[in-house]
Amino acid sequence: VQEKASVFNMQLDLTGAVPSLIVAFVIVANGDRQGRKRSLVLPSVGALIADICLTVISYFSLSLFILFAVAFITGLFGSAATFLGGGFAFIADVCHDEKQKTTRIAVVDLIFGVVSGLAGLSSGYFLRGIGFTWTFVTASLLHVVNIIYIIFLLEDTVGISEFQHQAPVSCKELLRETFSGVYMLFKTAPYKKRILITVLLFTFMTYLFTMVGGSSLFTLYELDEPLCWNEVYIGYGAAAFTSVSLTSFLGVYLFSKCLKDIYIVFIGIFSYIGGMVMAAFAKTTLLMFLVRVPSLLCFMPIPVLRSMLSKVVLAGEQGAVFACIACLEVVTGTISLSVFNIIYAATVAWFSGFSFLLSAGLCLIPLAVL
Repeated sequence: VQEKASVFNMQLDLTGAVPSLIVAFVIVANGDRQGRKRSLVLPSVGALIADICLTVISYFSLSLFILFAVAFITGLFGSAATFLGGGFAFIADVCHDEKQKTTRIAVVDLIFGVVSGLAGLSSGYFLRGIGFTWTFVTASLLHVVNIIYIIFLLEDTVGISEFQHQAPVSCKELLRETFSGVYMLFKTAPYKKRILITVLLFTFMTYLFTMVGGSSLFTLYELDEPLCWNEVYIGYGAAAFTSVSLTSFLGVYLFSKCLKDIYIVFIGIFSYIGGMVMAAFAKTTLLMFLVRVPSLLCFMPIPVLRSMLSKVVLAGEQGAVFACIACLEVVTGTISLSVFNIIYAATVAWFSGFSFLLSAGLCLIPLAVL
């Protein structure tokens, strides 16, 4: 069951990755001219459609293979990568102070982590109390509220450019405009700036690869022997990351006052390594919960690296750089989930903690690059 669930997760992630990669790149990069709200509305609509489909699948007990169609449709609307890419570009637009930018980007990651943790904590009780169907209905209603807020109440940070007032352009010309913005980001920049952007993107990609891959296996690991957690304990485990998000934000807030950004990234990576090594040998419920203690600062590198990239480029290049980041998140996240699920399926029988040790070891790559 562990092996089949791992492979099924991998196939599901790959199904939605390709369309979301293209949509995220086009929509977020075009945000510099066409506004940021589109990159927030489309993924929200896609998530609403997905939850409605999940409600139908659950209510009528349909085949789980329909989830592949749901994942593909969600990808066509840009998925979470487009939403986060547009959100971070939105934040960068309203920040004029460099230190303020780091803190505010960290706040967005904090909110994402806290709400994910609260959702994880409540999900077990939702499933036990009202079942899958009404849980998906509740999520759908929340998406409706979100879409209404974005469309009618949220003020865009980018005005409609003259490009928008001209005659409609063809899809080919639109793609040329999109890719030229990202191309010029590297083409016109000085040599040192190009190197810095490339190195920061590579560091972001490699750390995200290890962190997403390692942490994504926690649920399967906790369901397996000897832990054998139920849905409520799984919810508690997910909620424990709420404290990690909070402490990582506090770490960014405090360390940014006295340390350079690069040292904050170092501290965060070492924090993640400590947590993964501990998780590999956690065989009791108490020890598995205590894994979060050395990992308290592991989320710090993500917002700090985003901020470092945002500081390197000009105001009119924010959409291009966050489009690159969004695409890297999709590609890296998909490859990471696929690789680690395959490795976990192959090693779970003889040492279920091997993937965590591998994840910790791969952190040497971003450390060496930095």
